[in-house]
Amino acid sequence: MKCVILANGEYEEIEVYHDIVQEADIIICADGGANYARQMGVTPGYIIGDLDSISAEVKEYFAGLNVEYQKYPRQKDFTDLHLALALADKLGANEIILIGSLGKRLDHTLANIYCGIEMAQKGKRIMHYSPSCTVYLVTDYLRLSGEAGDLVSVMALSDKASGVYERGFEYPLEGVVMESCNPLGVSNVLLGGDYGEIGLKEGILAVFHYPNKK
Repeated sequence: MKCVILANGEYEEIEVYHDIVQEADIIICADGGANYARQMGVTPGYIIGDLDSISAEVKEYFAGLNVEYQKYPRQKDFTDLHLALALADKLGANEIILIGSLGKRLDHTLANIYCGIEMAQKGKRIMHYSPSCTVYLVTDYLRLSGEAGDLVSVMALSDKASGVYERGFEYPLEGVVMESCNPLGVSNVLLGGDYGEIGLKEGILAVFHYPNKK
């Protein structure tokens, strides 16, 4: 099941997210992500969080559509996005695409990436999407579609990631050990094929894909 989570981070032109949200089996809004769902004209299955960022008009609108709200106290141990990920897991999602999870505050961006680690370790496909940069959490293999000149950085999220390989890139890797304290995989470049391959034997990687905008 494919789940799309709308967070309350940075968005570009709303129209660019249309195809992704339309292909979702379920949409979950993390608090203020509901404001963007309203702009997109989509109805989420759930709105979750402390609800301090959703506008009154949007809250009333979705309540009128009988959207389920799951409200948590503002003083809590988990971020709204973390709660949304846990809900997606509970609902049985095996592919989770997060929108609006990058940008704005750096600490929020890092927290949003980190809180997907547990889901990736469970075998779920995790992707943070934006038109400018897409971040994949990888525990085994990723076939990365793109164009020649696309910038791709690969970094270990676990302390170590072993057996890392990158094929179809300007700087190929094979059987490398990556460490979180040594970001040697920054700024690789996709070659002329339609895709590159990134994989590893153990650990978890964050793959940052920056499309080559001509």
